[in-house]
Amino acid sequence: QVQLVESGGGLVQAGGSLRLSCAASGRSFSTYNMGWFRQAPGKERAFVALITWNSGSTSYADSVKGRFTISRDNAKNTVDLQMNSLKPEDTAVYYCAAASRFALATTLAREDGYDYWGQGTQVTVSS
Repeated sequence: QVQLVESGGGLVQAGGSLRLSCAASGRSFSTYNMGWFRQAPGKERAFVALITWNSGSTSYADSVKGRFTISRDNAKNTVDLQMNSLKPEDTAVYYCAAASRFALATTLAREDGYDYWGQGTQVTVSS
């Protein structure tokens, strides 16, 4: 089992940057694929980015490509999301999630592909 705790959210002006971090505790963090999702007010939770268990592959939602970067440090049990050139439409609660290394690649951009979730951290981008 994995416990996930996000940090780093806050209020930032449009064009600014934030770095979110997700700290994992429990066993075998390095064997999990990790993802970031977000949920804006009145909307469903949506995929943002993922990184595979061995950092061999990353994937991003079209809306954040070129602006966000996901990375992980298996020695520190952390996965980060660097967010640059933030826009008001990036305002949301951001969640990190963990999926088995054996999860099908096609499921990793969907909520149901993930087994563990953090509580979320609020990101607010002002215009």
